[in-house]
Parts: sequence; C-alpha cells; structure tokens
Amino acid sequence: MIMETQQFVYLIFSIVLLLALVFDLGLLSKKNKTITIKQALLQTFFWVLLAMAFFVFMWITIGSKPAIEYLSAYLMEWSLSIDNIFVFILIFNSFKVKEKNYSRVLLIGIMMAIVFRVLFITVGVALVEAFHWLLYGFGLFLLYTGYKMFTTNEEEAFDPHESTTYKLLKKYLPITSHDGGGKFFIRENGKPLYTSLFVVIILLATIDLVFALDSIPAVLGISKDKLVIYTSNTFAVLGLRSLFFLLRGAVNQFDYLQQGIAIVLIFIGAKMLGEHYLNLWIDKTTQTVFSLLVIVLCLSGSILYSILFQKKGMIENYKDPQTNA
Repeated sequence: MIMETQQFVYLIFSIVLLLALVFDLGLLSKKNKTITIKQALLQTFFWVLLAMAFFVFMWITIGSKPAIEYLSAYLMEWSLSIDNIFVFILIFNSFKVKEKNYSRVLLIGIMMAIVFRVLFITVGVALVEAFHWLLYGFGLFLLYTGYKMFTTNEEEAFDPHESTTYKLLKKYLPITSHDGGGKFFIRENGKPLYTSLFVVIILLATIDLVFALDSIPAVLGISKDKLVIYTSNTFAVLGLRSLFFLLRGAVNQFDYLQQGIAIVLIFIGAKMLGEHYLNLWIDKTTQTVFSLLVIVLCLSGSILYSILFQKKGMIENYKDPQTNA
C-alpha cells in the first residue's frame, strides 16, 4: 500500500514537472529574450509556490514526516544554490555571454545538472543502504565543510578559464572564442567548432555537480527516502534559473548567508554522527521538525543579519569625498 502511494506521488510529481517546464519554456526560454527583474520575481514565486504546493500534497498523501523532511531538504538545497549563482555569474562574465542568451543557456545547463544529480543521488542512496557506516563519513565531511565555510571570510577566486573542465574541453574539442551568434555548434571554413555558449553550458552542469558533493550528503542527513531527495533536489535546482536573474545584482549583499549555511551543515553533520543515540531518546518526527526549525532559523537569521549590517556592501560602495575613490 505504501509502495502504491509512493508510485502515485511519483506520477503526480512527473506530471506537475512536465507541465511546469512547458509553462516555464513558454515564459522564459525564448531565444534572444532578456529577462527583467519583475519577470524573474514572478518566476521565482512560481517555482517556490509549486514546491510548497507539492509539500502540502505530500503531507496529505504520505504523511507529515516525509513532507517535513521534503521541506527541510528543499530549503537546504535552495540556500546552497545561492553559492551556485555566485559562480554562475563569474562564468557568464568570464565568457562574455550576452544577456539575451542567459535564459536558454541556464535552462540547458540546469537540465543537464538534474540528470547528473539523479545519477549521483541514486548511487549515493544505494551506497548508504549497502554500507550504513558511510553516513558517518558523510557526517565528518559536512563538519569539515561547514567549518571551512564558516571560517572563510571571502570566496576563493575562481577563474573558469583555469578550471579542469575547460582545459579538458579545450584539449579534446575544437573550440572557438565567440558565441556563434547564439549557436552551440558552427562550421568555419568547413571545420566544425564548438562555441563559447557550449562551453558555458558544460561548465554550469559540472559546477553544479561540484556543489552536489556538499548538498547530497547534507540531504541524506535529513532523509534517506529517495522520493524526498529526488523531489526536493529537482524543485530547488529548477528554481535556480529564476533565482539567478533575481539575485545576480544583490547576491554579494548577503554577507553572512555563508555562515548561516555553514552552521546548518555542521548541525546536520553532527546529527548524522550522533544518529544512533538520538534515535534512542528522540523519535524521528521530532528530529525532523527540529531540523526544519534549525534550518529556517539559521538561514533567515543570516539573511536578516546581512541586510541589517551589510558589512562588505558598505565598505565596497564607500567613496572618500576628498579623493572620490
């Protein structure tokens, strides 16, 4: 009966996802279309409301515990995606992508990332089911990642042209430095060439996989239910494109969000390491609710703190009235 219910939820998820993508393609993915802040805001609301509607649907069909796990995992993935956006901006700037091509390039890169994430999640869950002790390794990894993230004051410099992915593409594929008029593949003097837009798409997909090395262990610390993991990851990644257009001008203003995410990673890592003892004293539902509260408190608190103090933004925007510098 439980299996039949889960299959029904998978079916509804697939239908909703297909309809949402068709709707999304009609709104944002037309070639040579520039996205305004208003459109990005509406699109962000669309994906967030869709994710929340699916939360309510899960609560009604399969119960409160998996629904709360889904919401916790979604918020975790959604917050981690802001780091993706920072790197996406660097990639677009580095390869001088024209704004009219942003939407289409992001869509294809994100679709590829979802396929790769499904593979990652499937392998990760299978390994945990076969070797439960791997959870402790994931817990230690999250503790280390959270500590490094919390103590790092500035993002490490990232040059897409120096990345391993770009070097491999340049070594094995004929690549041109221009965008081919918005195309991914062109011919010059009878010679086939891959454009800079093709390179950007591959970089977006591979960069997302790098971030998945943090996010997938984190979501496994929240739930080991494949349905919860697949759906939360998919909704969070699909909302990444509209979030990019919405936050690309303000992403650097959230100075303390990184610390908020770091605390969440440390909390989940510690929870994974102490899972055996927590299960003896606290039931699973209570643990799930508490995890959700911690995630919401840390993320909202760090964003609010960033807005109130804007440490880096104030310094970077300051101009000496005498030197005008």
